[in-house]
Amino acid sequence: MKIKLAVLFGGKSVEHEISIISAVQAILSIDTEKYDVIPIYITKENEMYVGSGLTNIENYKDINLLLDKSQRVNILNEKNRIKIMKYPMRAFKNNVYDTIDVAFPIVHGTNVEDGTLQGFLHMMNLPYVGCDVLSSAVGMDKSVMKSVLKDNGIPVLPCVCVRSHEFAQRPDEQISKIEEAIPYPVIVKPVNLGSSIGIKKANDRSGLIEAMELGFEFAPQVLVESAIVNLKEINCSVLGDCETAEASECEEPINTDEILSYEDKYIGGGKTKGTDGAKGMSGAKRKLPADISSEMREEIRTLAVKTFQALGCNGVARIDFMIDNDNGKLYVNEINTIPGSLSFYLWEPMGVSYTELLDRMIKLALKRKRETENIHYSFKTNVLSGVKLGGGKASKL
Repeated sequence: MKIKLAVLFGGKSVEHEISIISAVQAILSIDTEKYDVIPIYITKENEMYVGSGLTNIENYKDINLLLDKSQRVNILNEKNRIKIMKYPMRAFKNNVYDTIDVAFPIVHGTNVEDGTLQGFLHMMNLPYVGCDVLSSAVGMDKSVMKSVLKDNGIPVLPCVCVRSHEFAQRPDEQISKIEEAIPYPVIVKPVNLGSSIGIKKANDRSGLIEAMELGFEFAPQVLVESAIVNLKEINCSVLGDCETAEASECEEPINTDEILSYEDKYIGGGKTKGTDGAKGMSGAKRKLPADISSEMREEIRTLAVKTFQALGCNGVARIDFMIDNDNGKLYVNEINTIPGSLSFYLWEPMGVSYTELLDRMIKLALKRKRETENIHYSFKTNVLSGVKLGGGKASKL
């Protein structure tokens, strides 16, 4: 019997459209001999829809029409059987659309990739692919991630974090704090976004203020760190879990600006023949393999696995590195716990097809489910049997 696999994508995120691209790519590559795939599209209002038209990227040009032809649903746990229920439910009708054995979140950005969706699936007792709630949340928050990596001896650039209310109330004080800690030029980033959204370089105070104001449009907190002038960026993916993990080939992204932009990553790739969709990250300009020495390649791949496991990741993640060409120093920039296109193009040079990569990710999810079934999350107790609540005051235990 096939495993019923629900692929969830979209959601209330500025990276909503990128999630659609990544999900459609994956759905068209999943082994249908093993898995019965159920696409579940999450709108920007966090409403869930199912339907046959969800796997055609062209249909998303008219979302309203697509939703009119689709069925809105909710997910329900009924005696540990996960059901997709039609909404609104109708009396005297069969309201069960289908059932789910395992979920595959292919989502990007805040409100979905940051542990929010993972927490929902965890509460439903539904096994899911990829990082758990904690590693998803830590991986999304650049400030927390840097702290964890630093504690594990992994090199990261020094940074200063500023909250929007602090900047609004004491702008001069916050700017001075940054200037005392980090020399210009600097990079300003929203603390919990990806896809290069809201990121800006600043060469002086006026540029810093402008960059921070941009960052605050997308997040309540920004991170400011040194900008490496003579920079080489290298990305490497990791597949596995806390027990065993392996690294992919390394790539060197090619950007058309000082910072690898949203357009460089996603728009320049055009269409993928035969996949009904854009190429996403697989279509971005890059050198693959990266133009680095064999020694640097192995150092990056080793550090990628160390980063992945230090953050407690599962499934596939992509770790982005920075090399300062002036001194040869290597730094971890960030981790993408659900990378665009799931970084499948980094695994193909290693002899791992996209179909095999997806299959291995699903197996890791089922492995984690088996391991957690032996953990006790509750125990029998009669504490409440002796509690008496009366009058205006609660009885003490």
